Amino acid sequence: MSRWLAYHGDSIYLDELIYQPEHSLIQQSVESNKKRTIRVNGDGFGLGWYSHRALPGYYHDILPAWGDENLRSLAHHISSHRFMAHIRHSTGSQVSRVNCHPFVLDNWMFLHNGHIGGFDQVKFTLVRQLTEELFLKRVGTTDSELIFLMMIKNGLRVDPIAAINQTLYEIEQAMEDKSITEPLTTSLCISDGEQFWVVRYSSDHQPPPVFLQRSSNKTIIASEPLDYSDSWQKIPRQTITHIVNNHCTQYDLIID
Repeated sequence: MSRWLAYHGDSIYLDELIYQPEHSLIQQSVESNKKRTIRVNGDGFGLGWYSHRALPGYYHDILPAWGDENLRSLAHHISSHRFMAHIRHSTGSQVSRVNCHPFVLDNWMFLHNGHIGGFDQVKFTLVRQLTEELFLKRVGTTDSELIFLMMIKNGLRVDPIAAINQTLYEIEQAMEDKSITEPLTTSLCISDGEQFWVVRYSSDHQPPPVFLQRSSNKTIIASEPLDYSDSWQKIPRQTITHIVNNHCTQYDLIID
């Protein structure tokens, strides 16, 4: 599966997390060390970052992250107080820029690791639940982008906790209607430029891991620790973690 990280704190250069740590995101793109993961993530990558402008910047490409010199140069020169990065392993959707994370809509960014079980069987049902406006904003073919747009439809801008719960409920209902037994698995991160919402959930109670490292001036969230210290805290399964100014509040997911 894919690997990702998110950062908030004092402004730093992106390569300080993407390239420099001993188990950096680039190293993870070559070989992951956690169970239930594939060994190589080479189906593209993406960066998204916030600055003093109203809307975030982003960069996507389909090349493997470890071999892209443009990525290395951008990460070396771009600094940000809040950014997200993702290396992709496709679970069936085509390799293209429009399928690379993070997905961006206005001031919102979203990235995801996991999949909707039996996605091809429920895709039509789920897409039809979007409003016309959001349907027209869907540019890729991934289940991840669809999850993001469904959360927007369900009120992400107004009540993120309720929107996340409702979206996962609607997905599981569609899977149940099609008698799909393959699980819905997800670790995801959402930001509006000021806050993070981090979800670790799976319908079989075996979601992908997500780790948190905090200090007085920064928060790092990652699907794998970026180093081998004991400072990383594993986020509990079946929860939403809301992070504001390095303060975390955890909510149990209520899928009913």
